[in-house]
Amino acid sequence: METGLTLTRDMMLVLGLVGFTITMFMIERIRADATALVVLVTLGLTGLVPANQLFNGFSGNAVISVIATMILGAGLDRTGALNRLAVWLLRVSKGMEERLIFLTSTMAGVISGFMQNPSVMALFLPVVSRVSGRSGISLSRLLLPVAAAIVMGGGLTMIGSSPLMLLNDLLVAANRNLPSGAATLEPLPMFGPLPVGAALLLVGLAYFRWRGPRMLGKGEDKSVAPSRTQSYFASAYGIEGDVFELSVTAESPLVGMSVGEAEAQRDAPLLLALLSGNESRLAPPADQMIWVGSVLGVMGPREAIQDYAQKNLLRMSARLRNFADLFNPSRSGISEAVIPPTSSFLGKTQAQLQLRKRFGISLLAINRENQVWREDIRRMPLKAGDMLVFHSIWTDLAQASESRDFVVVTDYPKGEQRPQKFWWALGVFVGAMTLALTTLVPVPIALMTGAAAMMLAGVLNMDEAYSAVSWKTVFLMACLIPLGWAMDSTGAASWVAQVVLERIGPDVPVWVLEAAVGLLATAFTLVIGNVGATVVMVPMAINIALAVGGNPVAFALVVALSASNNFLSVSNPVLAMVTGPAGYRPRDLWRVGAPLTLVYLGVVLLVINLMF
Repeated sequence: METGLTLTRDMMLVLGLVGFTITMFMIERIRADATALVVLVTLGLTGLVPANQLFNGFSGNAVISVIATMILGAGLDRTGALNRLAVWLLRVSKGMEERLIFLTSTMAGVISGFMQNPSVMALFLPVVSRVSGRSGISLSRLLLPVAAAIVMGGGLTMIGSSPLMLLNDLLVAANRNLPSGAATLEPLPMFGPLPVGAALLLVGLAYFRWRGPRMLGKGEDKSVAPSRTQSYFASAYGIEGDVFELSVTAESPLVGMSVGEAEAQRDAPLLLALLSGNESRLAPPADQMIWVGSVLGVMGPREAIQDYAQKNLLRMSARLRNFADLFNPSRSGISEAVIPPTSSFLGKTQAQLQLRKRFGISLLAINRENQVWREDIRRMPLKAGDMLVFHSIWTDLAQASESRDFVVVTDYPKGEQRPQKFWWALGVFVGAMTLALTTLVPVPIALMTGAAAMMLAGVLNMDEAYSAVSWKTVFLMACLIPLGWAMDSTGAASWVAQVVLERIGPDVPVWVLEAAVGLLATAFTLVIGNVGATVVMVPMAINIALAVGGNPVAFALVVALSASNNFLSVSNPVLAMVTGPAGYRPRDLWRVGAPLTLVYLGVVLLVINLMF
């Protein structure tokens, strides 16, 4: 690294963009992907990144690998592979809690080495729900060990997490600005981080094996299965009673009202279905009108429904003459779904989303931070981690969930799956990973070959492949990558490294500097997420390593792994997806996650220093 660097205009612009990114991610005034787009455009307008390189992030190896792994994971899910896994886990564990937690966490951790962490968590939520429902073990005792294993298992390969996918691209970019005489930085092979990832996964499994039972407590049984939804939702959400049919008479004040107006009435029951003319449908849209002869399918306690029917001059029937087929548990029912951080539903209300009209889904309640909301939920903006309670036809729910805007926790019948393609999907997945391992072709090509094979084999069609990709994640990554290039090319990373070393002193051992870099990356990821932390910190870590005679690749790997070291907050997409279903509170995450964060960093530093 050069000595005596002075702060230039370009450096100040880049550091200003870093500060802007951190601030926007913290206050969430605008969406994270919109912030990334503003940063990208600013880099182009100011000339900090040449125009012919500005959009190269969209075709970068990291972005292509992310897209391919998401498609491969969707192919496995479509064939019911993970449902088979749930059955196998129950059989092998023989109902023993410790063995079940260990096996489920191990499988999730190993699979996360070959797929994106949030995708693995989305696939495992219904698996864990089924395991919980059949074993009687509460979700609160299962989900956090599984989530931690997924985060730690992401370090097994270079495609297991977004930071590791970005790492090789950032190493190659750093070669353009190395000082004369410095050795070229070589990208890490597919299984380059395997020793660290394996050590992390083993330590995580041991951590929850010996400390987990005391930290997680007994927990409440929050498992959800179609066969027991009524009792569960009655205790958890106050959604109780039976389904009744109410026929609208000519004298009823509901005549000429819309469904939305009828629902807004005081003491109105849950309105789940409407027969108008010859058309009966579940989850009628709010603007559908109620006329003489219409039949309402409602849910609630018998006495409350009787009072409502008498007040509104409706004929009540406990026998389902019109809706028996619609309310058959094998066809429809109540479910829970969690909003992931990448959802397009964030910040929008039910009224804006029009869930009934678009998807045929009724929103019955919202569980936010263990507080249940049932009144005025049409006007509540949704947040990441919210648990939504739906009533719908199962096939409608399956179709709506393909967008990945919500992840269904409930284990429900999925008629759209293709179990006959199971061996094709498994063969394609294993073949793609084997091809990536052989290094005959670059990893992104090997993974995209597998994605194409999924479609050629009929496991997925193109529309399903598009739906499988979290485009928000892709866009965020592609837009922030040039910020890392600008940190390097303008000398901003070198200047920050120089300032850091001046403050710490020249005689500090290398491992202490690695620890400082790891802690800083961990702190950054709590604020700006793992992609932002990696992009900002890797160029800085490389320059610190060059200045003190350390190994730049080792320092960069410390950053990439530490960027996933977040067991403390819902800024980690994996934790955001389990907090609602398991009912974890912030203090639960801190009690379990704070020691785990320190253990994680210690393992990373120890194994990397043994490797390099």
